Amino acid sequence: MTADDEDETLAAARKLFAGECDFVWGAGAIDSLPPQTLPEVAFVGRSNAGKSSLINALTGRNALARVSVTPGRTREINFFNLAERLMLVDLPGYGYAKASKSLAAEWQRLIFAYLRGRANLRRVVLLIDARRGAMEIDRAVMELLDAAAVSYCLALTKIDKLAPPERAGIMTDAAAQARRHTAAYPEIYATSALKKDGLDALKVHLAALAQPRP
Repeated sequence: MTADDEDETLAAARKLFAGECDFVWGAGAIDSLPPQTLPEVAFVGRSNAGKSSLINALTGRNALARVSVTPGRTREINFFNLAERLMLVDLPGYGYAKASKSLAAEWQRLIFAYLRGRANLRRVVLLIDARRGAMEIDRAVMELLDAAAVSYCLALTKIDKLAPPERAGIMTDAAAQARRHTAAYPEIYATSALKKDGLDALKVHLAALAQPRP
C-alpha cells in the first residue's frame, strides 16, 4: 500500500467514526438481542478495563457509552449504530470480584452466549488494562474465542499510565499472548482514551469490517 493509499484509508476510517452513532438497543438476556442487520464489532474486557471510554473516544463522543466509576455496573449488552454501516457492541465487563456469584455467572453466560452465537459478529476487541496485563480470566476468554472461532484483536487500554519502557514490555507480552491463540489477530493496539493515543490504527482496522457505503 502506498503512502497515498494509507492516507486515503485513514481519512475514510476517521470519516466513518465521525459519523452519526446512536444507541439503538440494550439486551439483558440472550433472547432479547436485536435483529442482525449490520456487521458487528464487540468490545469485551474485565470490569473497569475501559470499554465504554474507548467507544466514546473512537466515536468522538463524551457520553455515547455510559462510563461508570463502579466496576461491574453495566449489566446489558448495548448496541450502537455507527452511520448505518457498523454496529458497535459494548458487552458487560467480566471478572468483577464484588458481584454476587450468581449475578456474575448470569452476566458471563450472557456475554459468552452472545460471542458464540452471533453470526454478524466480525471482530471482538478484547481490552486489556495496560497497567495489569493479561490476567488468568482474560486468557480464559481468549481460549473461549479460539474455541468458538471468533476473530479478535487485543487492545491495551490506559497506555498513557505507563512510562515508555513499561509500554514496550507490555506490548511484547501482549504480542506473545496473541501468538499462543489461533483466533487472535497479530497486531496489538496500544490505546489511551484520555490522550487519544492509538485510536487511528484501531479505527482503520475496524472500518475495514464495515458495510460498504451505498
